[in-house]
Amino acid sequence: MRQATIVFTTHRPEMIPLTRELMERHEAVFLEEPPEPEFSDMLARRLSIDEYLRPIDVEYPEFSRSMCRQERRLYDRGIAIIQVEPFLEELMAIHELFANGYGPEDIKPQTLRHAVYVREKNATGALLSYYRTVMTKSFDESVSAILAFARQDAARFRLRDKLRAIAIANRMGPYQNACIEAGVIHYGLYPMLKKQLNGKIPVKPVFPARRAIAQIGQKGHVYGPGDQLTLLFILHPRAAGFGQRETLLAARSLVYAKLITKEEISGDLDTFPHIRNELETIALVNSLSIADCRRLFPEIRRRPTAEAVEIVRDYQAART
Repeated sequence: MRQATIVFTTHRPEMIPLTRELMERHEAVFLEEPPEPEFSDMLARRLSIDEYLRPIDVEYPEFSRSMCRQERRLYDRGIAIIQVEPFLEELMAIHELFANGYGPEDIKPQTLRHAVYVREKNATGALLSYYRTVMTKSFDESVSAILAFARQDAARFRLRDKLRAIAIANRMGPYQNACIEAGVIHYGLYPMLKKQLNGKIPVKPVFPARRAIAQIGQKGHVYGPGDQLTLLFILHPRAAGFGQRETLLAARSLVYAKLITKEEISGDLDTFPHIRNELETIALVNSLSIADCRRLFPEIRRRPTAEAVEIVRDYQAART
């Protein structure tokens, strides 16, 4: 039976073994990245992984190196490895256009490139506004800034997921089954791909983090308050205004951003260190009300992560 499996995962080294197990069961793997000209040379070992990654701006270096090693193993098994991310492909073309001396006025309106430019410009502008606000302005202004950013970010993700769903559906033809890599924030890809395939190929969502959480004997999920807020706007784009639920998620996300570990952890991967950190941090902020966040925000916004965590834990202990 034909099937498309979407693997919603996080870009952390600890998740690669679980993701690889799923990918190995398919004829093709669609990666969440734009096509790179030297990708096939890397897979075929005509180019080293470090040489391949050197010109690429990767957010998580250890994850990217480990993922390349896994992709080579899949390639050796005869599995097709395909890079598909049209939004980022267009964005790279826009950057190249600007680097060659052209400007926004040279992008034709009512084209895909223009739509990508507008979504990226709006989201990036809202993010920069949030960064400026969160370090200097009030709690309420910071909450408003993150709500504004979440809406623009959701609009960007909706276009990314739509373009990717169309591209994947158009390339599914030769394969009986395919595994599709997607970040957990891209849940909108699931209904969009189902729509594109129109019932011809069943689509199954899989969340490897659930298995990781079960393996360490925990319960919960890896969606922090900011991700929950963005997903809310992705799935309900026509929601008018901001209610109590959205405001609470925004308030908690201000605290969460200061508590979560930012650095890539590459040791003790069998214990899922990032999953543990995410579960602990989500549980900590989920106990906070808007009033709690308002009190804590000025105390932690300029503190290092470890100090911010201690302040919030001490605050919680004093309340119980």
